Amino acid sequence: MERCKKDGDNINNRDVVKEDRISELPEALILQILSLLPTEDAIATTTTVLSKRWQSLWKMLPNLKFDSLYNGYELGTFSKNVGKALLSYKAPVLQSLHLKISLDKCNAKDTAMLIGIAFSRNVRKLVLEVELGERFIFPESLYNCETLESLKVKFSVLMVVPSSVSLKSLRTLKIYYVDFKNNESVSNLFSGCPNLENLVVYRSTFSNVNTFTIAVPSLQRLTTCTSNSVDPHEGYVIDAPSLKYLKIIGTNHIGFFLIKNEPELVEANLTVHYQIVNENLLGSLTSIKRLSLEILPLNIKFPTRIIFHQLVYLEFLTNEAECWNLLTLMLDSSPKLQVLKLINVSNFHMEDDHVWKWNQPKNVPECLLFHLETFMWEGYKWSQEGVIEVVKYILSNTNCLKRATFSSKNISSEERVIMVKDLSSVVMTSNSCQLLIE
Repeated sequence: MERCKKDGDNINNRDVVKEDRISELPEALILQILSLLPTEDAIATTTTVLSKRWQSLWKMLPNLKFDSLYNGYELGTFSKNVGKALLSYKAPVLQSLHLKISLDKCNAKDTAMLIGIAFSRNVRKLVLEVELGERFIFPESLYNCETLESLKVKFSVLMVVPSSVSLKSLRTLKIYYVDFKNNESVSNLFSGCPNLENLVVYRSTFSNVNTFTIAVPSLQRLTTCTSNSVDPHEGYVIDAPSLKYLKIIGTNHIGFFLIKNEPELVEANLTVHYQIVNENLLGSLTSIKRLSLEILPLNIKFPTRIIFHQLVYLEFLTNEAECWNLLTLMLDSSPKLQVLKLINVSNFHMEDDHVWKWNQPKNVPECLLFHLETFMWEGYKWSQEGVIEVVKYILSNTNCLKRATFSSKNISSEERVIMVKDLSSVVMTSNSCQLLIE
């Protein structure tokens, strides 16, 4: 009996030790652990698993995320539970709220109510995803929030923006496949964001807005993606004098892309799979220092006598034979280029591998003679006859080259030996160049 009693005491003691260890964890650590869980699970954990001391701890979580499809909510149940949770929130500032809404689970009126409660809790970042059902119309009252610093809106949302917008703290705005009522709504939104620095706009195929005008004096980073059908009357006008970074993704035809005075622009990334109509886009980027191009010469106009006076870094995708002519133009137009990176992301050879021929520059470009120091080729297609001609020309005409790196994946060891032999046989002008083959 005595021995059994001692064993029982040991079991009880072990339970007490376990409970004490949990209770003694710092509050900040428990909050960090709870933050890794879906918010519904974090609430359930603190109210049913942990001791009474922690039952209200979830109310101090900095980030909350609610999904109306989570746990099979019925219509009305989701908004009731989330509304109750937001009204019970105790922290002075709600760092972020992510609402993933299906309008057949949470109607537009309740969705607007939940966002309004979040605003009253001094939310800093709001992510709103609306799926299924009719489009959610952003209520006019929600265009006024003094604390909101970041806003991401996705999918089935229509923004009917009033003339009186006050989002003075907003610095990041991301809009994914959201439509606006008209051009004026776009203008009203941006005019009410005087401190906006980062903007991401993904436009859908059908839109009420013909000319998407981005006039934001404070804007520093801009990413646009469009899948609109070709129409010379549809496109973008960018007026952002503080802009430093620009990324343009065109997965379909773009009517026009007009960039006004951009004296601060440093870096641009252009991925254009289809044609940009009636627009001298490259001619607007002559002051940049870093440029990444994934375009075909047929899809974009290359202006005559254009000079990229400050360009020192060029990243160039070479998936089509026509790209080489554009490369020639870029080398001729970039007298101070220091780094050239060629990328081939295709796993297949071009249909005309042994037919196309690179039209070499008539005169050796100034950048090769005096400035190019680093040459990289990622996805190098060593077996293509035209490709080796490009390599020979660059290596044999570059006086200041310090490093040339070639990487080629998915080739056999025998093929790699041949590639190394071919590259090593190229006579390089620069005696100090280090040849690296990966």
